Amino acid sequence: MVTTLLVVVVILAIAFDYINGFHDAANSIATVVSTKVLTPFQAVLWAALFNFAAYFYFTDHKVANTVAKTVIEHYITLEVILAGLIAAIIWNLLTWWYGIPSSSSHTLIGGFAGAGMTYALITGASPLDAVNMGYVIKIISFIVLAPIIGLVISVVLTLIIINICRNAKPSTAEKWFKRLQLVSSAALSFFHGGNDAQKVMGIIATALIAAKVIPNFEAMPWWVPVSCYSAISLGTMSGGWKIVKTMGSKITKVTALEGVAAEGAGAITLGITEHFGIPVSTTHTITGSIVGVGVVKSVSAVRWGVTINLIWAWILTIPVSATLAAIIYAAIYYFK
Repeated sequence: MVTTLLVVVVILAIAFDYINGFHDAANSIATVVSTKVLTPFQAVLWAALFNFAAYFYFTDHKVANTVAKTVIEHYITLEVILAGLIAAIIWNLLTWWYGIPSSSSHTLIGGFAGAGMTYALITGASPLDAVNMGYVIKIISFIVLAPIIGLVISVVLTLIIINICRNAKPSTAEKWFKRLQLVSSAALSFFHGGNDAQKVMGIIATALIAAKVIPNFEAMPWWVPVSCYSAISLGTMSGGWKIVKTMGSKITKVTALEGVAAEGAGAITLGITEHFGIPVSTTHTITGSIVGVGVVKSVSAVRWGVTINLIWAWILTIPVSATLAAIIYAAIYYFK
């Protein structure tokens, strides 16, 4: 049955997806803007186009299914989902305001899990009973693995490219790499859309199941993916200029060649994880990839102080989001 609360949850989920778009726009466009291949306006349009194009390719919804199963169905209510979404939106806006490239994915998952665990605690169960530990361990492990995979692939791609082009005229190589960056940034945006839009799809499908509008995940209506891909694309068009500066120049100075390697590595990593239904952070992935191209030049070329600050934001995202969601859910439960 469609209720006011369900409508509010769906609207907030789509709003989060929009925020996710402008929060994570930097992931797709930072290097292509910093190398001046595209202007910021051209870059966000380019990224938004390929964010939405992912809708036509990613039809298995494996990532959405993983997110939907993070919390055990018995502990999922519309209030739990509402608290998780509010917490995720608050943390996303705070980190965006301060220009911190935190993970929208982990914010959402942390909020959802935190609210579910609080519901279990209030009803006399163990908080750990509320979460599917197999899925949670997989998600948490990729906080570490995604940037490492991105870094390794980035280093390998950079070395391959340097060896292939070692005899090329620098001006000719620069011209070609600027063209190739259009392809690599499009690929990164494509996989970013395919990975991140699905997370909100999983939340909306879960809400529809909790409200008994649909019987199961497989019955998810067509408007859910359309809304999610549209929202993240529109959000990307709004940009995220504070984070663009951090990703595009503060970690390491990026050339067009390195932009191709970093974006290519990010796209490959996201493609692999999407294939296995793992909801990873695009932010973590592209950061690791950018660090990788910096390391090839020299270890000192990477601004490790900035990178360490980003890692702290990554570590804090899930527990902070979960704590916020716990407080919000407790308030909803006791004051409704």
